[in-house]
Amino acid sequence: MKDTLGTVAVGLLFGFCLHRIGFGSWDEVHKMFTFASLRLLLGFGGAVALLALGFALIAKLQHPKWAPRPIHKGTIPGGILFGVGWALCGACPSIALVQLGDGQWLSLLSLAGIVLGNALYAPIHARWLRFDSGTCAND
Repeated sequence: MKDTLGTVAVGLLFGFCLHRIGFGSWDEVHKMFTFASLRLLLGFGGAVALLALGFALIAKLQHPKWAPRPIHKGTIPGGILFGVGWALCGACPSIALVQLGDGQWLSLLSLAGIVLGNALYAPIHARWLRFDSGTCAND
């Protein structure tokens, strides 16, 4: 229960920060993708750089067996599909939740698309893609 409350607290703080930065605004995200405003893009890039340093530090200091997953043939098309979806609806999964918390009810359409996409992935992968996407089971 203590872990759950901590996770909820961190999630609420993260959502609040994303909202205050402007990631919950479709207009701000659109400006980022069209390079009309570099504020969110630089903030996002800074966060990615900070996470990369953090992962490198974890790998070096705490978990010598830890290593990034190999890139498989679905990584690049999946990343492109994710980016196109983010650009079209102005939200990745966490931002859709931030938008919902902000009262932007159209974010329910984004969330429905996320749920539908996840539900369709397994049968599509099993039928047509059939590549090894890795697993965390043996870690």
